[in-house]
Amino acid sequence: MAITSANQLELLQTAEAVAREKMIDPDLVVQAMEESLARAAKSRYGAEMDIRVSIDRKTGKATFTRVRTVVADDELENYQAELTVEQAKPYLENPQIGDEISDEVPPVEMGRIAAQSAKQVILQKVREAERDRQFEEFKDRAGTIINGVVKREEYGNVIVDIGRGEGILRRNEKIGRESYRPNDRIRCYIKDVRREARGPQIFLSRTAPEFMAELFKMEVPEIYDGIIEIKAVARDPGSRAKIAVISYDNSIDPVGACVGMRGSRVQAVVNELQGEKIDIIPWNEDQPTFLVNALQPAEVSKVVLDEEAERIEVVVPDEQLSLAIGRRGQNVRLASQLTHLDIDIMTESEESERRQAEFAERTQLFMDSLDLDEFFAQLLVSEGFTSLEEVAYVDLDELLVIDGVDEGTAEELQARARDHIDALNQKAMERARELGVEDSLVEFEGLTPQMLEALAEDGVKTLEDFATCADWELAGGWTTVNGERTKDDGILEKFDVSLQEAQDLVMNARIALGWVDPADLVSEDDAEAEGDETEEAEA
Repeated sequence: MAITSANQLELLQTAEAVAREKMIDPDLVVQAMEESLARAAKSRYGAEMDIRVSIDRKTGKATFTRVRTVVADDELENYQAELTVEQAKPYLENPQIGDEISDEVPPVEMGRIAAQSAKQVILQKVREAERDRQFEEFKDRAGTIINGVVKREEYGNVIVDIGRGEGILRRNEKIGRESYRPNDRIRCYIKDVRREARGPQIFLSRTAPEFMAELFKMEVPEIYDGIIEIKAVARDPGSRAKIAVISYDNSIDPVGACVGMRGSRVQAVVNELQGEKIDIIPWNEDQPTFLVNALQPAEVSKVVLDEEAERIEVVVPDEQLSLAIGRRGQNVRLASQLTHLDIDIMTESEESERRQAEFAERTQLFMDSLDLDEFFAQLLVSEGFTSLEEVAYVDLDELLVIDGVDEGTAEELQARARDHIDALNQKAMERARELGVEDSLVEFEGLTPQMLEALAEDGVKTLEDFATCADWELAGGWTTVNGERTKDDGILEKFDVSLQEAQDLVMNARIALGWVDPADLVSEDDAEAEGDETEEAEA
């Protein structure tokens, strides 16, 4: 069949019909037709020729053109599609490398095989255009809720018809008790949209915390308007959830607005999530206060926060322990997810026992070190003294406030404390020397004899060894592996060396060894300061 013998407008009509059905640009279908006709023409005239086809967008007429490109003499390889500057002179007045010469060629006869090949090219291009259209449509909808219809279930994964595409709700993204049949309506959260070889993959979720946040945004106008903000969400899908909210309008109660009249708003979300119980909690910038709210309905007696370790210690009444922990640890686990803190819960009796043990330990320390009777040692502990260093180097006035302590007694206490510390330092230094600590480390400023002993026991015996240490190796820290936080013990952690202090010590050691130029550090600090100032100005 020759192209010229066909109804030329039929090409455009076909392109428009296909584009309308697939909801893509008609021009993309016409381009696919041009490419398919060009491929058929190459099979007729020769694969080495550069044959191009242009279809008139108004008349549908297809024009076949042979194109040859002007190249340098030493680059001429394909004589059918390339020619030299000299060879191009009969065709062009002043040929330059890169110029193209076009000659119209007769249309080709479309045999059965050529027609089938052209059809495959068109279908492939249409599929690619359809996939691009789907990806462009859904990529900006990631992070939103979409309604769909269940098409089928494959190995526990639910395939959902979401209009102009399909989404997949994986088995681990379904709420536990849910089951679906074909044609069931379903509401999901678009978790991710990826461009893959087989087409855009749209991943749906009903267990994501963001799904609950989006549901509340749909049910609570104040959240949609930005008057109330959802600060954090923690879920045990299908069972229980906690959501933290804050209001930017003092006249609006964030918890009450989310609950709604007679619980209508929160109940709508609960029904969508298959009866998942939801605790709505007021957000607070103060982490201990926020944690007390997050552990509701349990009552909290006391909170102790360790910001560096990102851990928090919570004391609850004995009868509230099971309520605070929750069934299978659910309540404390959700509170931990909500606050991003590791939570240790203990009862008041356990905390009392621990305090008594610490009190007895410190009392014994002062009795043994300062040669005091039990009553006097208990007086020191009761006044807040926890170590020999505090007694030895505190202002004399702080000792004089203790009942029965006069100036002479206070001076005697400090003298005994200093003598004991000196004896401990001497013993630690002797032990460090026995272990092989070199003078370079002993003379380094900032390390006590006890620190030197601890370093030597860990194999750090020279200033070079010390300079290669990481700050967390000295001060300790936390490592997260597979979502579990594990403690890394530091060599100098028992001496209350902070991460910043450890960093400064290591850097000073590197400077002393000449590994680092102090001028470089100053320039880096200046650059950081300038960067901070720029960010503040932009803000």
